[in-house]
This record gives sequence, structure tokens and C-alpha cells, in this order.
Amino acid sequence: MSEPEGRAGPERPFERGTMSVARVFVVGVGNIFLGDDGFGVEVAARMRSRPIPDGVRVEDFGIRGVHLAYELLEGYELVVLVDTIDMGEAPGTIGVIEPEPDTEGEVAPDAHDLDPVSVMGLLTDLGGSVGRMLVVGCQPADLGEQMGLSAPVEAAVEEAIRVVEELVQEHMSEYLGKEPRTWSVVS
Repeated sequence: MSEPEGRAGPERPFERGTMSVARVFVVGVGNIFLGDDGFGVEVAARMRSRPIPDGVRVEDFGIRGVHLAYELLEGYELVVLVDTIDMGEAPGTIGVIEPEPDTEGEVAPDAHDLDPVSVMGLLTDLGGSVGRMLVVGCQPADLGEQMGLSAPVEAAVEEAIRVVEELVQEHMSEYLGKEPRTWSVVS
């Protein structure tokens, strides 16, 4: 039985016909019931309403960290997680980090509280890996029990999308050996 078109195992990129494309996964994570913690979810939702290049997948994983680790077993060259991160900056500040995997033994999964390092650790424990993981984070203002983003975090959503698009475009350009192109922005 052959694999469905657009799916691939961890050893090779997506294939569409005879042309290979980069395997990039953009993942919004967070809890929409904890104010600004829903930032990654909102970024993913807005990105999914725009044109997405071949080989790029954008999903909202919410608080399903264990499910995300299993999903990453599909094999991706680049994973971009979008989440809130306490960087000690002004609310709404966007930053990019590259987490180092935790190689200190097995990760005890907590389905609702896996940070990027724990997701990578669980993925390793499951026998998988990703080429590179980046986190596009936003400094939260309010993580209290409420729905909706605070004003400074809401204002940072479009900037985060721009940063994610740049990171993905840079990766895809390197993959294809071409100069970066900008994504078309739909308002």
C-alpha cells in the first residue's frame, strides 16, 4: 500500500508528484482559557487563513503537548512553535529562541504542560527527531483565567506572523538553494 500524496516518513521530505518540497511545521500552542497563553493558538488561526506554501503545515495544537510529540514523529526539517514566553521584557515583545533538547533521561509526560524542551525530550524518548526547532515567543501581560489576549499581546500577533513567515521562507530558500521571497500578505 502506498502512502497518501503529501505524506512522508521521517526519512524523506513531502513529495508532490516528482518534486520534493521542504517539510516545515508551524505549531501554535497555548491555553485559550488563560488570557495571553492563547497567543500561539491565535497566530496559527490567522496564518491558516492565508496562503501557505507547499511543504508548510500550520496547526493549532493548543495544550496537546503529548499529541504534538507523536505528530513530530512524522519527521520535519523545521518546526516553529509559537507560544508565550516569559523573557522579562515588555508585554507584546516578540523573541526567537532555539531550545536545546533535554538529554537528561526520560521525560515524564504531562499532557497539559509540555514546554518545547520537554516536547523535544519526549520526541527523543519515542525515537524521533526534528532537523531544527525554533520558538517564536511573545512576552505575556496576563495569564489569568480569562479568554482573549491583552492589548499588547493582541497587537503583537501580526508581528509574530511576520517573524514566522521570515523564518520559514529563509529555511525554504536554503532548502531550494534560492533567494528568499516574501509571502503575500492578505489583510
